[in-house]
Amino acid sequence: MSEHLQSPAETSTLRPDPAELTTFYDESLVEDSPDPAPPARLRGALWGMFAALFRAIRFVYRLIGAVLVLAVVAAVPIVNFWVLGYLLDAQGRVARGRVAGGGGWRDAFPDIASLSRIASIGVGISLCLLPLRLLAGLAADARLISAGSTADVGLHRAVIVVAVLVAVHIYLALARGGGLSCFFRPLKNLRWLRKQIRNGQYLEVADRETRAFIASLRIRERWWLGLRGFLTGLAWLIVPTAMFAAANSSEGGLVAVTIAGGLLLIPVLSWMPLLQARFAAERRWRAAFELRTVRRIFRRAPIAGTLAVIGTLVLSLPLYLAKVVLPPRDAMWMVTIVFIVSIWPVKLLSGWAYQRGMKRETDAWWGLRWLGRGVMLPLLAVYVFLLLFTPSLGEHGKWVLFEHHGFLLPVPF
Repeated sequence: MSEHLQSPAETSTLRPDPAELTTFYDESLVEDSPDPAPPARLRGALWGMFAALFRAIRFVYRLIGAVLVLAVVAAVPIVNFWVLGYLLDAQGRVARGRVAGGGGWRDAFPDIASLSRIASIGVGISLCLLPLRLLAGLAADARLISAGSTADVGLHRAVIVVAVLVAVHIYLALARGGGLSCFFRPLKNLRWLRKQIRNGQYLEVADRETRAFIASLRIRERWWLGLRGFLTGLAWLIVPTAMFAAANSSEGGLVAVTIAGGLLLIPVLSWMPLLQARFAAERRWRAAFELRTVRRIFRRAPIAGTLAVIGTLVLSLPLYLAKVVLPPRDAMWMVTIVFIVSIWPVKLLSGWAYQRGMKRETDAWWGLRWLGRGVMLPLLAVYVFLLLFTPSLGEHGKWVLFEHHGFLLPVPF
């Protein structure tokens, strides 16, 4: 037991000094080891993830609204030049390098916030009018079944009251900005109106905001840009297309004209994406006919130029199938949605190819240039050959050959 019963002095000599424990650790490892992430940092990361997700959802929502507005406007003759101008504006922004230069990919979708607000207004008004339509239908049935009855008179009076309330509600929702949520909060709209009456500055603010909203759409500028883009594209395409549409049968001398037109269409279609991208970037009439410059741009970025041409072919050819049976004029926007969704990426792709060619100062390796031509030209030949059969698919006959949706109006007529 003596070996277990030691004096306090002897026991203290066996215990190491706490200060000496630091000698068992490498101080550099202790200093370099990362500290555990504090809760505030974790909350910040989670909040950043939710904020990024919210921005992505908001962008998709705005993009869907913009597509709907463009589709509706594209179904209106003459006015649809504004849609082409909008697409050319987006193409020009990419071609000038604003996207690659730090402007963000939002520059490829200009003013989608304003366009989505128009879509929200349309959807909100339609939803607000839905109860009124149902009530008006009941009133019409009551009058048809028993004219002058209590139900007939009561329902027609209810229609008048509901129409006034719905009109006031729509007006207040528009006055608050026309957001989709404004059409579902009538009480908040009334409180907002009372606050604006007390401030006494509503008319001034509303006039300023309305002018800014209309100016953001650039109606005159984009319509004129679309008209010029249409005319310049038609100037390149009308002669070979007219030759291509000359033959009425497989016999006769016009077959040779059709073959010549098809052979002429192949190089023209290969030039058109970059030519239109140059016009959208420069916004000059002559820029659409500077073929030497465009060919030099293709030599500097042959892969990007080839992708632009292939993308145009892939996304344009199926559009002819959408015209087998056209809907009525008032439902044409349902078809133009497909055209907008297909043509918008083509414009951005060709603008990106143009921008890459403009950034480089020397030609690419000759092997890449010939590889691009070797892939692109056979596909163009197949595309032109398939165009021979499109007049038998659409309702417009041979006029369908002149539409060229990838370069002219994004509409099925």
